[in-house]
Amino acid sequence: MANWTVDSAAEFLLAAERNRTDVEPLTDEWIELDAATGHLIQDALIARKVAAGEAVTGVKLGLTSRAKQERMGIDSPLTAVVTDAMQLPEGTPAPYSRLIHPRIEPEIVFVMARDLEGPGVDAEAALAAVGTVHAGFEIIDSRYRDFRFRLPDVIADNASSACFVVSGRAFSPAELDLAAEEVVVKVDGVEVDRATGAAVQGHPAAALALAANALARQGKRIPAGSLVLTGGLTDAVAMAPGSSFTAEFATLGTVEIPAG
Repeated sequence: MANWTVDSAAEFLLAAERNRTDVEPLTDEWIELDAATGHLIQDALIARKVAAGEAVTGVKLGLTSRAKQERMGIDSPLTAVVTDAMQLPEGTPAPYSRLIHPRIEPEIVFVMARDLEGPGVDAEAALAAVGTVHAGFEIIDSRYRDFRFRLPDVIADNASSACFVVSGRAFSPAELDLAAEEVVVKVDGVEVDRATGAAVQGHPAAALALAANALARQGKRIPAGSLVLTGGLTDAVAMAPGSSFTAEFATLGTVEIPAG
């Protein structure tokens, strides 16, 4: 497509998602695409999902590890949007029939008790706005071929969002040492990776604060009741039908995507 617009890019990415067809990054042709325009595309994409009947339920953070941020030339996580259609009930197999090349990563998930709005939010203030903490799994599924993208591309693609699971077990933030909270990821019962909450900006609440401040620059806030997926604790693991995926958290409990 020679003459890209915000609307045509949003439609292009939605069609790739609907048709399970991976595509080349927008920036291969739209060379001047920048992060600000990427956010406009993301907004247009989500507006179309809402018009089709989905409800926005929260926020997800992407590129929360410092190594990934350095590769992308940024100093804070990406923000993206999650909807009710993305959430899988606990115990549900991965919906491979609607995915292209899924990968899975364990997450610490917050449910917000109060609105959180930047600028100037720090980790202490961010954590004070959290109501409950949960174990989670996120399935990411970039619409771009081979997960190849530049920063504006991945922002436009809603940070590779696809599906997620949140454990029904709820904990108060005051009960937890989230930086030290360990998770072990297993595929078919075999450990493939492990990490602690410190993998996410040093502390998940620090990532939440950075996200609130970034959203403020877009004129947005994180409303009370929102789910916040604070970012992958480990590298994402490639998924395939027939395998089960388990995240065993030290305190938060276990969340599983069974074989399907």
